[in-house]
Amino acid sequence: MQPQDPLNQIEKYQSFIQGALVFREGEPGDHLYIVAEGQVDIVAGGQVLETVEAGGIVGELALIDDKPRSARAVAHTDCVLAPITRQHFLTLVQRTPLFALQVMRVMAERLRRANTRSRV
Repeated sequence: MQPQDPLNQIEKYQSFIQGALVFREGEPGDHLYIVAEGQVDIVAGGQVLETVEAGGIVGELALIDDKPRSARAVAHTDCVLAPITRQHFLTLVQRTPLFALQVMRVMAERLRRANTRSRV
């Protein structure tokens, strides 16, 4: 019997049409989302900070630090997202350390870009 891949345990995918709000700044962050199809904008202060492509993640910061969302996410194109609950996230981190490393890389890249923007 083969162990089940934790990423295959995603319960449901959510579809968003272009321009639809995925989550608001200030909301509780009880999910992160993997972008399965399309693109999602991360917006703060009326400015698009990043457009996340298929395969990327959004909403990880609030899930990790248990604070309200620091930005909003808006569907840049029609898109399909895979929600990951906090409990599922913890299971993925425990069973798949490479997943945790990928999330840390995303956060590090975003921090570096933010630092670069603040110097300009």
